[in-house]
Amino acid sequence: MFQSKFFAKTLRDIPKEAITKNHQLLLKGCYINQLISGVWTLNPLGLRVLKKIESIIREEINNIGGQEIFMPALQPRELWGRSGRWEKMDPPLFKFKDRHDKWLTLGSTHEEVVTDLAAQYVKSYKDLPLALYQIQNKFRNEMRSSGGLLRVREFVMKDLYSFHINKEDLDQYYEKAKQAYLEIYKRCSLKVIPVEASSGTIGGNCSHEFMVLSGSGEDKIAVCEKCNWGANSEILKGKYFCPHCGRELQAASSIEAGHIFKLGAIYSEKMGLSFMDADGKQKPVIMGCYGIGVGRLMAIIVECLSDEKGIVWPKSVAPFDVHLLCLDTKDKDINKKTTEIYNNLIEAGFDVLFDDRDESASVKLKDADLIGIPTRLVISQKTGNKVEYKERANSKIELLSADEISQKLKREA
Repeated sequence: MFQSKFFAKTLRDIPKEAITKNHQLLLKGCYINQLISGVWTLNPLGLRVLKKIESIIREEINNIGGQEIFMPALQPRELWGRSGRWEKMDPPLFKFKDRHDKWLTLGSTHEEVVTDLAAQYVKSYKDLPLALYQIQNKFRNEMRSSGGLLRVREFVMKDLYSFHINKEDLDQYYEKAKQAYLEIYKRCSLKVIPVEASSGTIGGNCSHEFMVLSGSGEDKIAVCEKCNWGANSEILKGKYFCPHCGRELQAASSIEAGHIFKLGAIYSEKMGLSFMDADGKQKPVIMGCYGIGVGRLMAIIVECLSDEKGIVWPKSVAPFDVHLLCLDTKDKDINKKTTEIYNNLIEAGFDVLFDDRDESASVKLKDADLIGIPTRLVISQKTGNKVEYKERANSKIELLSADEISQKLKREA
């Protein structure tokens, strides 16, 4: 991709309300653009990152038997009435009437829809267990949208729902889902702590949040440094010692990166989702649900993996593999050499952003640090027959030949 043609214009100044790192850097780097409070456009750079994160999530959820579907965001009041949540959701639902005077909502979550869907197909114990998931837009009527992509009103979310014959089967799958989540975060270069949490308006008698320690985090947790047990401050209720080992708990600020729930039968009983067991008896299906905000995860990566110059994307989710900079665009020989290297890298299967803009070397180097692509290659009159190779995550610079560049990139991939 030629940067002169790419829809990305970096900013020098940012709005005063941009306080968090992700808000500042994603705006400055032209990853996102705000339409209204809590509602964002993902520009090409931002969408590339989002799709990489989605691919990681899909792979890991598919590995634990998830089957992908796509449910409507537009939902009827009748379903929410059956679950009893039409008036109880927090934040409250976006509600409106259509031209037929029927109440509808933009879904903030999909327990009602997926339970109704499963009830039309699940009839016997032979149909279970079952795991369905989607990656889709959600809408939450937040009172205060803040923190860039951390607290928004419209966002992309992966939500997985599992269906089981009994609590024991749910418990086993819940642990599989927990491990899948840990693998997702690991592949995104994030360190998370699973903590016991309140189930809130989603419901159920057991849930875990996946927390990333961050000084800018709005969530408060307590963690045991000995056995790594943790809990959200909402459920601690004055407890200062770990219930498993007795060690004193340490308070920390964190950002929620995901939330999973053991729902039990609260939705299936209200919405008629049952199955016939091997003895011919009707029983309610036991359910679990598992959510990750995809855009939120992108924001957390920026919060945790950035420096004073800009974003430092891990290779697994970076918008491009390589940022190729031509610092002397008016020099025909340098231009020709840079273009040849660009074409060779594309042919070798690398995704390359080629900065061919008519800008100063200072601007190009600063923009490269801000955008945060993992590998930077610089070609100029100063580099001669070599290419300057630098990884965004460190300060080491190497001068390599064109052949050495391809070999090194393949080794580091």
